[in-house]
Formats: sequence, structure tokens, C-alpha cells
Amino acid sequence: MSEAGPSAPPGYTRLSVRDATVIARHDAVPGLEDALKETRTLHCWAATVPGAKAFQGRATAWGTTLPRGGPAVVVRHARHGGLFAAFTGDRFLWPGRAPWELEASERLRAAGVPTPAVVAYVLYPAGPGFCRCDVATARLPEGADLPQAWADAPAQDRDAMLTATAALVRALALVHAHHEDLNAKNVYLAREGNGWRAFALDVDRVRFLAPGDGRASALNLARLLRSLRKHRERSGLEISDEQLALLERRALGRPSVEGA
Repeated sequence: MSEAGPSAPPGYTRLSVRDATVIARHDAVPGLEDALKETRTLHCWAATVPGAKAFQGRATAWGTTLPRGGPAVVVRHARHGGLFAAFTGDRFLWPGRAPWELEASERLRAAGVPTPAVVAYVLYPAGPGFCRCDVATARLPEGADLPQAWADAPAQDRDAMLTATAALVRALALVHAHHEDLNAKNVYLAREGNGWRAFALDVDRVRFLAPGDGRASALNLARLLRSLRKHRERSGLEISDEQLALLERRALGRPSVEGA
């Protein structure tokens, strides 16, 4: 391609496979080369792997393992959301949001914020100045997004799930990270020991506020609570106002009346 960049950060390699530009972690390069030689895109390849697990979101993502001893990954095809999604679809101005997602993920993980590592992304030409993109992130422990995990878990687990979600909101705030799309489906819950751990997904929508700007916690929490209320109204998610208030208090580090 004629477009400059993106460059590979430390620990990653930039390569070309046919007309695609790939930024990949060193241990993923052999498997990605094999996968992209087999099919048109990485997402198409992942969808055809026997036993691949489907994850439903804005579009289906596929959990599988890269060939030649590569890491376990979840591969998604990037798409726009919002009001203009029907017009913009999956085409982005080159090089799209994937380079920022990789940078944001590395910065968050270095600060101790739970979020999956970006193993690789692949950019495909989509007309002058535009691209389409697949992103492969490290496979997380067995779990589900917050609404699904909440619905599936026994009632006695829900207090611990609120605690884990609140801890994630606090962790983001400590590094002044405003996740502009911290909706309920972008919080992933997995069991950890006797409790739960919450991970932030789709961190291409994260922006880092100035160190003295203390708005991150309130902004992230407002987005998440709004999303949970929508899930309650539209899909019958069984989460009460009291539980939402408890999540808010814990996320903001405020003591509750019950002492929780």
C-alpha cells in the first residue's frame, strides 16, 4: 500500500501478506502468515476453524488458536457504531482505530487495568485513503459480558460481580482513562478464585485525560449505569435500583449504608 505507517511498537513486527498490512506480536507472526495465506481475511479464516467459538457483539467475533503454536485469540472485524453505522459500515480512514487500540491496551495493562492484549491487527485496502480491519486480542479466561454473566450466575454471586465491576471502574479512573463506550457488553466477567474479575473491552474508545482531570470515574460510571438500565428495560436484565446504587458507591469508593 502507498499509505505510510503504522509502525510496529516494541515486541511487534510489521509485515505484508498479499495486499494486507499486518502488525503482530512476534509469537503470532508465523500463524498469521499461514492464516492469511489460506483465506481472504483473518476474520474469515477464524470463522472457518473447526471448534471456533462465536462471541456475539456488534458483529460475531471468533475465538480460536492461531496456527503453528500461536496464541489463543478472539478475532473481530472492526465496524462503526452509532447513527452513521449504516453509511460508514466497516470502512475507516487509513489506518483506522487499531493502532490506537494497541497503544491504549498496552498503556492500560502496564498500569494494571484488566484488558486483553492486542495480539495483532490486519489492515486491508478499501479504496483510496480507506481500510478495513481485523483485530486479534488475547483470549480471556472463560466468562461472558456483564449482562450474560449476570443472567447466568447464581444470585449469591452477584454481589461479588458488582465488586469486580466497581474495581474496574476505579482502575480506569486511577490512570485517568475515559472509556467513551463503557457499555455493559464491554465489561467482561470471568471467575477468579472464589470471586470474579472484570475486564474492559474495545479500548479503542479510550482516551486519557490530563492527570489533574478527575472526571474519568464519573464519566465511565454514567455510561455503564445508563447501559445497564437499557438492558433492564429492553431485555429484562434482573438488576435492581439498589444494586445499581451499590455499584455506584463502590466504584466511587463511598461507604454504603449497609457497610458493603
